Amino acid sequence: MHLFRQRAVADAVLVGHTTLQRDNVRLGLPNELQKLRAKRGQTRSPLRVIVSNEGKIDNRLKIFQSDISPVIIFSTRRMPKKFQTALRKKAILHLSKSEHVDLAGMLRTLRDEYKVRTVACEGGATLFRSLLERGLVDQLNLTIAPYLFGGANAPTLTGLSKEFLPASVHCSLTNMRVLDDECFLTYRIKRTAKL
Repeated sequence: MHLFRQRAVADAVLVGHTTLQRDNVRLGLPNELQKLRAKRGQTRSPLRVIVSNEGKIDNRLKIFQSDISPVIIFSTRRMPKKFQTALRKKAILHLSKSEHVDLAGMLRTLRDEYKVRTVACEGGATLFRSLLERGLVDQLNLTIAPYLFGGANAPTLTGLSKEFLPASVHCSLTNMRVLDDECFLTYRIKRTAKL
């Protein structure tokens, strides 16, 4: 429910193609949160935004099987034509000529064309790292759960890369809530360090 509440506040929810493929989610909300959004004057569900540099997105994924809100895909001209044809029937495509999606440009497009002011990024680690490296993250919502796993190849918040971020990212704790065995932390990203 905590994740759903975070999603319900946003105008758009952002996910990378790999995470979407792995989790195969609709990115929807429970009915009660849809009603709260409507009372606030928002659409019942946030826009669903997918980022994929290559654009090889399976149009049979669950996200395309529901019409709870529009799906917007940011990709490049590297997206094969057969994928473009299939996805245009189910999503709005923004294809750039560059090798990689310009994340700052994507956020500008969401703001200017779709009136998006708040984006909830739900992954994955590679997308989050890319946003963080470009200074495009304002807030981090972190959940500490009572499960330990890992090893040398375990994913982290910023992916599997063995390289450190170009600079440390400084955060300031703004909220902490403990519920049962989980701790929900909210951090503000400080702009003191230039990435």
